[in-house]
Amino acid sequence: MDLIRVRDVTHTYKSGVTALYDLNLTIEKGEFVFIIGSTGCGKSTLGKLLYRELKPTKGTILIGGENVGKISNRKVYKIRRKIGVVFQDYKLLEKSTVYENVAFALEIFGLTKEEIHEKVIKALELVGLKSKVKMYPRELSGGEQQRVAIARAIVNGPKLLICDEPTGNLDPETSLEVMKVLESINELGTTVIMVTHDINIVDKLKKRTILLNAGRVLKDYPKGEYTK
Repeated sequence: MDLIRVRDVTHTYKSGVTALYDLNLTIEKGEFVFIIGSTGCGKSTLGKLLYRELKPTKGTILIGGENVGKISNRKVYKIRRKIGVVFQDYKLLEKSTVYENVAFALEIFGLTKEEIHEKVIKALELVGLKSKVKMYPRELSGGEQQRVAIARAIVNGPKLLICDEPTGNLDPETSLEVMKVLESINELGTTVIMVTHDINIVDKLKKRTILLNAGRVLKDYPKGEYTK
């Protein structure tokens, strides 16, 4: 069953640069999909359109049947409840503990302290950081910080997790550790879309891989068929 349907999407920035041209793709519930391509191919723009940081200039993006491009800025939070996002630079609160960083994502939903605690601990267990709840980001390695960011992104149980270059600041070994966490989240039913330039990871994991070139889909490799 389709979770994401992108139809005839074009995005032109205010500068006049067009990043995507009449893009079409469909992603099913439960898939793990890599979005790859050279710098400037449009992959990060696609990610931003999916988590509604940007609106398409033309075309439609349906997520769970909802046209995200038509959602007003003041109602974006509603779609964000269903979508977790992980960035390259972690975006953690430096003066807050691991627990507080993950709990922060839940506080706007009006949950009780007990409900928040249960969800935070569950998310931290999933990323292997339950023992680090009282530590601060500066006391963690880069890989651990990214796992905190992943826990924060999944703590509300999103149907979709979008990762924008999540291993960009990590060494190869740590990158694979983070990828194992993302695979385990995917195995629990969350759809994962990962924008990346790390071809070695893409080659090792053998997931469905969409190659963009100059704002268009150049090739859509089924699971297990991509080779660098």
